[in-house]
Amino acid sequence: EGDEVEQDQPLVILEAMKMENELKAPISGTIASISAEVGQSLEKNSPILEIETIG
Repeated sequence: EGDEVEQDQPLVILEAMKMENELKAPISGTIASISAEVGQSLEKNSPILEIETIG
């Protein structure tokens, strides 16, 4: 939390159906909160983290 990220920066590797998918930041900003932990199972459309825009 608190790290600045740029749009399209790789943020998370999500494993689904034995495949790894790289998730990138949709916007530039600061990571405000992280809702998931390593190894945690998630429901479809569950938030993983929240990014606050800068400015």
